[in-house]
Amino acid sequence: MRPMRTFEELIAESESVSVDGWDFSWLDGRATEERPSWGYQRLLAGRLAAATAALDIQTGGGEVLAGALRRGGRPPVLAATESWPPNLARATRLLHPLGAVVVADPDEPPLPFADEAFDLVSSRHPVKAWWSEIARVLRPGGAYFAQHVGPASVFELVEYFLGPQPGAREGRRPEAEGAEAQAAGLEVVDLRSERLRMEFRDIGAVVYFLRKVVWMVPGFTVAAHLDRLRELDARIRAEGPFVAHSARFLIEARKP
Repeated sequence: MRPMRTFEELIAESESVSVDGWDFSWLDGRATEERPSWGYQRLLAGRLAAATAALDIQTGGGEVLAGALRRGGRPPVLAATESWPPNLARATRLLHPLGAVVVADPDEPPLPFADEAFDLVSSRHPVKAWWSEIARVLRPGGAYFAQHVGPASVFELVEYFLGPQPGAREGRRPEAEGAEAQAAGLEVVDLRSERLRMEFRDIGAVVYFLRKVVWMVPGFTVAAHLDRLRELDARIRAEGPFVAHSARFLIEARKP
């Protein structure tokens, strides 16, 4: 692990680095997160290889989809959606050479595709799954395959800055998502969840993470949270990494 620098140096660096895309390699050596045991990208690669027309929703910078495509076959028809302009540009550059059309979409209904257009719809960490739209664009026999963020994910960090969030802790429950999928006419064939250890080893890693994952502490800025950042920096220096836990669940739902 690199030598600890001053608070000011770490803050300046983490505020200046780009947070475009969904690549977290900047955190190498500064933060860690356990990965779910199921291996989403590997499983997605197999489903893409068997698909004839696939859609990846809220693809971010396209990194996860690109990694899955490089592991196996590519469907003849492949599209991805994204709403945030910097990610949209990044995904276009990354996915076009791999045969995917990237479509600007506001992540709200309706999806810009015809009924029964795809036999596979996928997503990794969607902000929200619009189940009726997913069911609409799936062909009979097609499937939605995704990894979602689960309940109270990284809430040790969220509540450090925002205080107790009892209401928010109730959201994103796998069983509730499964019920919504069933209500939209899909059959849930796989649903499993895990909580995974995370460590933030310096305050720069915390700032970078909160700048990138903007829904964790909405409107986060260093200036607005400077005192709490200084306190957390002192705590990490004295006690070691700040530990939190992410929540993930895998869901697969088929259209009869």
